[in-house]
Amino acid sequence: MGLFDSTRVLAGIALIVVGTLLFVPGILPSSAQIFTYALVPAAALVTIGTWLVGTSEGSPAV
Repeated sequence: MGLFDSTRVLAGIALIVVGTLLFVPGILPSSAQIFTYALVPAAALVTIGTWLVGTSEGSPAV
């Protein structure tokens, strides 16, 4: 069973990618205030995606 066989892993990877893309406009020096507000959902998406990938196996997460 490979890493990409589980839908839980694929959903986690997708959330990590989307969350990372949301970070990019907010970390630029001349970003607008709305992009600064996007950092909170971006951090939540990356956290949830990491949790999904980390707990996808039957063994305890490290």
